[in-house]
Amino acid sequence: MGQPTTTEAQGWTIGGLLDWTAKHLARKGSEFPRLDAEVLLAHALGWRRIDLYTHYEELAPEAARQDFRDLVRRRTEGCPVAYLVGRKEFFSLPFDITPAVLIPRPETEFVVMECLRLARNMPCPRVLDVSTGSGNIAAAVAHQHKGARVIAVDRSADALAVAARNAAKHQVADRIRFLEGDLFTSIPAGEQFDFVLSNPPYIAHEELDQLPAGVRDYEPLLALDGGHGGFEVFDRLISRAGAYLASGGHLIVEIGTAQHEPARQRFAAHPEYKLADTIYDGSRHPRVLRARKD
Repeated sequence: MGQPTTTEAQGWTIGGLLDWTAKHLARKGSEFPRLDAEVLLAHALGWRRIDLYTHYEELAPEAARQDFRDLVRRRTEGCPVAYLVGRKEFFSLPFDITPAVLIPRPETEFVVMECLRLARNMPCPRVLDVSTGSGNIAAAVAHQHKGARVIAVDRSADALAVAARNAAKHQVADRIRFLEGDLFTSIPAGEQFDFVLSNPPYIAHEELDQLPAGVRDYEPLLALDGGHGGFEVFDRLISRAGAYLASGGHLIVEIGTAQHEPARQRFAAHPEYKLADTIYDGSRHPRVLRARKD
């Protein structure tokens, strides 16, 4: 963001900053330049986004403009907005976000919705969230279903610290237990669940270099790299989940579009599962697979 002249600085209204920055970010290739500008300016000012428009003609304070300039510079360098402001909305809930965790995506909400749909008549569903990251799946399920009891696991201690903060923020910490471990290694022997949920790493290792820079260079590799073909974690997940599912329990897992047909074929190799129809996201991409343990 260029340094304004003294005359310009005296006239930097909230609206002027938004308009100039949206155009600047658009030139730099931002997918949502106006939204980025609004979120970053509201953060710099300590306001809600709607407050920007109720103060549209007011001059922006100098300290906030300096902070905003730095945020915009880092955004043009590729840093995702969620990391710059430290939060991201998921299932209409605000989640704390750090570079230790994957940024929650709207597509993952389909995992939560399918779990809640199947659990609506269950008084106390037992839920396991594998590769919990920010805890967005675990906290959203617990927030929406007041009887749900959840265990959330992750390989990253830093990610679990973020997830625990989010559970406390949404007042569900008393119903979520966080465990550090790879997939099921930290689950107590004999534990059974009605639902095993997961958004595992599913980007093919050989395709990581093709990811957008904001993902490739900033989000944790541990949460992205699915190994050869994107199935390294997926294969281990579906092969072991059956031992932790109660009879009639459901494994609900997010996939990438490229993994759709191969993933369904991999489920077919496990006769303990009855695979349901694929769930498509809002862009009509195959997004979630659900299998019931017979």
